[in-house]
Amino acid sequence: MLELHDVDAYYGPNHVLRSLTLEVKQGEIVTLLGANAAGKTTTMKTIFGIVKPRAGSITFDGQRIDTIGTDQIITRGMALVPEGRRVFSRMSVYENLEMGAYLGTDRAAMESDLDRVYTLFPRLKERAKQLAGTLSGGEQQMLAMGRALMARPRLICMDEPSMGLSPILVQTVFDTIQQIREAGVTVFLVEQNANMALNVADRGYVLQQGRIVLTDTASNLRDNDLVRSAYLGA
Repeated sequence: MLELHDVDAYYGPNHVLRSLTLEVKQGEIVTLLGANAAGKTTTMKTIFGIVKPRAGSITFDGQRIDTIGTDQIITRGMALVPEGRRVFSRMSVYENLEMGAYLGTDRAAMESDLDRVYTLFPRLKERAKQLAGTLSGGEQQMLAMGRALMARPRLICMDEPSMGLSPILVQTVFDTIQQIREAGVTVFLVEQNANMALNVADRGYVLQQGRIVLTDTASNLRDNDLVRSAYLGA
């Protein structure tokens, strides 16, 4: 479904991604693990056209997307849950969810999508009229995920969804990620919490200094000595 092949990306003169190659197949949960400054968020930004690669290619459903704009990428069936949630703090929960559906024109379809999001996140329905900036961190993460789902994506990309959340809320977020996959949406997950990510993922990649240094099934990565010592605290 999604393939990055030999992608190089830069911030000015700084070479951040180096010949990065990975793929996400339909129906999978795939995780990208790495320490701070490894290039995980840059990978997400490059996929969505926020950072333009200087070499390599990115395809979605067999079509190049590294040469088109972010709005066109989203139109093709991808959505992003950004690092730090990035909700519109001065807009209500309902208005944030409406923004997720801004590319759609069918009001009835939007209301149907809204019902599905409220079923997945009942707390958002309770807070529909509340300003997003007044929500707790966990509620804002639910809102960011719900907003992405309003775009009806076939592939949803999540950048550090557990960041800053309590352990109980982290478990809730990862339970929801599994429910999203069960609903037929493919998931690409960038995450520092390697233990939780590998518990829900089918496969994973390990990124160090902009390069993929390891790839395997999630279960094999959990048993890998490098992963255990560097990311699992074992």
